[in-house]
Amino acid sequence: MGSLSEPEAFAQRLRQALDASAVRASPTVVANVFNLRYWGRSITPHTARNWLLGKAIPTQDKLRVLADWLQVSPDELRFGRTGGAVMAAEASTDPATLSMADREMLSRYLGLDVNDRKTVREVVTALALAASLKSKV
Repeated sequence: MGSLSEPEAFAQRLRQALDASAVRASPTVVANVFNLRYWGRSITPHTARNWLLGKAIPTQDKLRVLADWLQVSPDELRFGRTGGAVMAAEASTDPATLSMADREMLSRYLGLDVNDRKTVREVVTALALAASLKSKV
């Protein structure tokens, strides 16, 4: 099987960004929520479906709205990460390779007061422990 076409690769990145933002990858949902944020001519669910299926790539103005909504950079959404696989970058703890959403989350975390940061660390520690116990089952 060959590599993905440019629109198919975009669709894959769009679905990943939707998933990371806890948005259902439904053409109707994408069109409705997108249209709330876009000041130009509304898109139809058919247009959103074409984006999700890799049949079309949005214009640059629409891409910027999608990226802002999903908290990723427009370049990452349109072209993917350069210099390596997405999964490898996601797994890295190097701040330079974190996604836009992760960098935003870290920025928000650093803006919290000391007690709230402690609570967040405890929650993350508990989730990591639960995940490691699940993987051993």
